[in-house]
Amino acid sequence: MNDFALDLDRIRVAARQHLETGPVTDEYGMDVARVIDVLNDVLATELVCVLRYKRHYYMAKGLHGAAVAAEFLEHAADEQRHADLAAERIAQLGGEPDFNPDVLAKRSHTEYVDRGDLLDMIREDLVAERIAVATYAEIVRWLGDGDPTTRRLIERLLAEEEGHAEDLRNLLDRLHT
Repeated sequence: MNDFALDLDRIRVAARQHLETGPVTDEYGMDVARVIDVLNDVLATELVCVLRYKRHYYMAKGLHGAAVAAEFLEHAADEQRHADLAAERIAQLGGEPDFNPDVLAKRSHTEYVDRGDLLDMIREDLVAERIAVATYAEIVRWLGDGDPTTRRLIERLLAEEEGHAEDLRNLLDRLHT
């Protein structure tokens, strides 16, 4: 069995160096620039989802429109919170969150698809959630133990995106019965 021992003297000396890098120490196990780039893709994905959900909120009509619109609005708020968390982590790592509208759709994992019919809106949102689930799971695997803080953030977003996908699947089931 390996004993755990810290080289505290080395850690203390290293902590006094490169203060401008904030929380990124010598023990950080990833390419910080690449993590920031991936997080900016996550940020774009979340912002595109906010915009799609907000549009769907305002466009939801018909017999079930009000109930479905409420779900869209709740999801939009969740996606905005996700975007804020991604932007905050980017800044913590010394990067700049990319909110440039000209590149958001290009960076986003999901697409912004206009659909007029309530069922089509739900289906498109479900597709987007499934894309987020798949891509965030890959990001979690990629991060591994190299950046546990970012990994936990993405795991949190992944769990909430799975919840959104379940909500949307349930909406489809209810509207089909």
